[in-house]
Amino acid sequence: MSDLFVKICGLRTEQDVETAVRDGADAVGFVCATSPRTVEAATARRLAALVPPHVLTVGVFRGQSVDEVRRYTEEGGLRAVQLHGEEGPEFFEALRAEGRTLLRATSRTDVARCGEYGEDLLLLDAPDPGSGKPWNWGAADFTAPEGRWLLAGGLHPGNVREAVETTGAWGVDVSSGVERERGVKDPALITAFIRAARAQRL
Repeated sequence: MSDLFVKICGLRTEQDVETAVRDGADAVGFVCATSPRTVEAATARRLAALVPPHVLTVGVFRGQSVDEVRRYTEEGGLRAVQLHGEEGPEFFEALRAEGRTLLRATSRTDVARCGEYGEDLLLLDAPDPGSGKPWNWGAADFTAPEGRWLLAGGLHPGNVREAVETTGAWGVDVSSGVERERGVKDPALITAFIRAARAQRL
């Protein structure tokens, strides 16, 4: 069994969630921030109810208040929070008391290790988030963080193997790379991505 952590993000339908869970995703993400992939808290709750306890259900936020994050997470019945904006350590401290797993997403290249802001998991997004353009993983200025970190940005079934082998990432996160059109997932691509990612460390 692979020890690579795989997160499938931006899910909006029962089929998407069921496919990700069936094929072995470790986490599924629901977007609350403004995006073509946004779902309401009630929808997140309905979809999260399909997810077994061993798979992390993650609410994704960008530039929203702590109160809004709390409200959506509670109403959505989610077990983790991912902050994808410029939130400082005080946000993580405020949410820590909720007992949920905390993820910090950043595009900075100078992050030395996971946990600097009090997060449980670090997500290293591409320099231009949402563009579908990946990092140049082999570049001299790309330095992998220490600890539990997920590589994101421009990943898809055809390059996730190379990405993990090159960077030594603890995990991977994908959204647009498993879509047939913007905001619409393709279950076949979800399956292909998870299989390709798992092939790294069999």
